[in-house]
Amino acid sequence: MTRYSFRPVAIAAAADRSFWLQDAGAAPASAPLSGAADCDVAIIGGGYCGLWTALRLKEQAPDLRVTILEADICGGGASGRNGGQVHSWFAEIDLLTRLVGPEDAVRLCRATTDAIDELAGLQASGTVDMDLRLDGWLWTASSEAQEGAWLQAVSGAAAQGESPLRPISAAALRHRTGSSVSYIGVEETRAGSVQPAKLALGLRALAQRRGVVIHEQSPVDHIDAGKPCRLRTPGGQLTAGKVVIATNAWGAAIPELRRYMYVVDSQIIATAPVPDLLDRIGWTQGESICDAQSHVLYYQRTAAGRVIFGRGSGRVAYAGAFGADFNRRTPGGKADVRADNIRELHRVYPDLSGVGITHDWTGPIDCMAEHLPVFGHLSGQPDILFGVGFNGTGIAQTPVAGRILASLVLGRDDPWSRSGLVGLERRTALPPEPFRYLGARVVRHAIRLRNDAEIENRRPGALVRLLSSLTPGA
Repeated sequence: MTRYSFRPVAIAAAADRSFWLQDAGAAPASAPLSGAADCDVAIIGGGYCGLWTALRLKEQAPDLRVTILEADICGGGASGRNGGQVHSWFAEIDLLTRLVGPEDAVRLCRATTDAIDELAGLQASGTVDMDLRLDGWLWTASSEAQEGAWLQAVSGAAAQGESPLRPISAAALRHRTGSSVSYIGVEETRAGSVQPAKLALGLRALAQRRGVVIHEQSPVDHIDAGKPCRLRTPGGQLTAGKVVIATNAWGAAIPELRRYMYVVDSQIIATAPVPDLLDRIGWTQGESICDAQSHVLYYQRTAAGRVIFGRGSGRVAYAGAFGADFNRRTPGGKADVRADNIRELHRVYPDLSGVGITHDWTGPIDCMAEHLPVFGHLSGQPDILFGVGFNGTGIAQTPVAGRILASLVLGRDDPWSRSGLVGLERRTALPPEPFRYLGARVVRHAIRLRNDAEIENRRPGALVRLLSSLTPGA
């Protein structure tokens, strides 16, 4: 019998939760798994991927018994602490085309635009209150080195007869964002921002209404593969015909997945609400905005007038292992998180230099070298499936992931199960430890130095340019 073990999950303290989770308010946690239970499909992970997979399964097979086991609360991981940016996969159509071919790439991109419409429908009907504002997604440059970062995506979409990314001028950017730092870019108009924790909690409630059993505070210690599979938690055992691993960065505990995955953390801050100030500088709507740095900046204005401002991190988990320090940096590290983001916030918005920071948080993200998720089943285990590697982009992408995983679970032969995103064989295996960790530290530090130079339109040194170009999948 093959056993797959998971690492212990370090749950963030209440004060270390994201602004989004604190703002949404804690829904009463569902009861942990207790004793013995059984189901047709067990889903490990109650974030977007797990919840959408459960919903897709119930859409297609309403009588299927689906159970979600969540170590924390639904949305307690990346789904409840991301930047809240909603945009389609057209921004990555060049990456998709390289991996899966042009036909599958454009189909996946169109599926994400359909997913955005689905989110809009859920909000309009009152089914899920997620504060969705489709005021556009702006992909911008604030230095010469960032100019044209979107050109491959634009040309890739045009080759398929699509033009979702439209040029936006400096004047329009200044008018829309209240900042003159970003002076050129493109906009996806059917996109925008969301309150991510409200979305996660809303999907949780919707899944429960449709008959999905959810046990929170039920971390899975291990899976014993077989027919059926058995999943062990601290309080009980769940027997399931099929298992879906939808655990985000915690999937790195599985050696087969860890060969292709690496884990980094993100850093986000939230300002005090200053709606009058933001109105005065011209930032009045719900656009989501990012720049084209390698350690990308991403930000939005909330409806209440806070600025949510995030930045990619240079921190990598050794062997994919991480603990509580990925939820809250230790003294000294914590200061670095705030300092990096506050520095960049004040560069982009000098008018906010006197505004207080009320929340800051970090957390692990699962990444693949291709910057695209992967789906499939573990080797020799057709009944144990996985969906991991979202690279921090998932709000419009996980509804599509749910379709792929549902087709795989149900044994369907359709475009979803045949997608080029299925299977590890196309993916780039990463070096073994300690070479992976040491190399990642060097490369990501070089990327940071390169970003800092290029933001000031300085040319980084030759060694920095060389090392920063060694990112997997580059």
